[in-house]
Amino acid sequence: MVSDKTKRRRLIGTLTSSSPSLPTLPFDLIPEILCRLPVKFLLQFRCICKLWKSLISDSKFTNKHLTLSTTRTLHCISYSHNVNVLLNSYSLDSTFTSITQTQFPSPDTNVSFVGSCNGILCLVIHGVDLVLLKLWNPSIRKFKELHLPPISDPQKFPFMYGFRYDPISDNYKVVVVFCDDVSSESEVKVHTLGTDSWKSVPEFPFLTVSVSAQPSGQYVSGTINWSVYTGIKRFIVSFDLVNECYQEVLLPGDFDKVDEHKLRLTVFRDCLCMIYGEDVWVMKEYGNKESWTKLFNISYMRHPRAPSYGDIKAICVFEDEQVLLYREDERWRHISYNYKNDTSKFIAFENESNLGVCVESLISPCF
Repeated sequence: MVSDKTKRRRLIGTLTSSSPSLPTLPFDLIPEILCRLPVKFLLQFRCICKLWKSLISDSKFTNKHLTLSTTRTLHCISYSHNVNVLLNSYSLDSTFTSITQTQFPSPDTNVSFVGSCNGILCLVIHGVDLVLLKLWNPSIRKFKELHLPPISDPQKFPFMYGFRYDPISDNYKVVVVFCDDVSSESEVKVHTLGTDSWKSVPEFPFLTVSVSAQPSGQYVSGTINWSVYTGIKRFIVSFDLVNECYQEVLLPGDFDKVDEHKLRLTVFRDCLCMIYGEDVWVMKEYGNKESWTKLFNISYMRHPRAPSYGDIKAICVFEDEQVLLYREDERWRHISYNYKNDTSKFIAFENESNLGVCVESLISPCF
């Protein structure tokens, strides 16, 4: 059996020269260099030798690479003329430059984003007679399919989804909420990656809820959050991933009675963020209604050159002071707006508001 010390010597030999006139790299420095490289190079480097492949495939290395990854990509789903699903990926910087187009392994279906975590996209696939979830890391081209579980009432349909990493169990969880159009009673299922089953958890302990206008849950402080409406008021349902229990998170002011189609939840700098019309709010202390703070107005919506108020909405707020806007238009549907200097530009994305953002990683969804 080859010792770790021997393996280290061999690995050093692949990265350094045997010539005494050339400098060599200490072994501990090699992973430090590699884990800062883009995924596309690391995938190529795995072919150099078995030791390189072993190092790059090791879970400790992939996790360290994730913590250092700074490449964030905006993904956009589109459909080609032969109905195949395509994923257009854009560099998430001030240029929104298109960097790649990938054929998604799911033809002839309707695909939409649920969310992303650690480089893994979660998508819901609506087929003719089938609804399934697909976890896909576009950086390494690996995916895993999840069929929805059987439920007690066949009249119930999936209407809210969530996907995130649970640090306590050191695993990923998928949450699906089923609802009945007539009674609006819910049924909640949770799947932990690496298992072959779905776990039933108690339904929402609130009054009956209507179908959410934004079915994808937003992750903040260990919870997945959805905006729901009871017929009386609108609030946020929070699902704790660790304890698998719920709480009610209140909206600021009189927002509990607003039009659901004008309200959108997102995340901004690890805080729950609410966009309503042209106002952007953040919850600085999660769960505390009094901590809701109005961050800024999207003044572009009041520009004379902008479309009418009802034709435009904010999709998400990025860390670099950019807001991605969407409007009903035949061609120029998206606008990148900088709220600090009040400048904007049109972006020619391939699809409507079906967008997802994820970091580049080596993490595989195939547990």
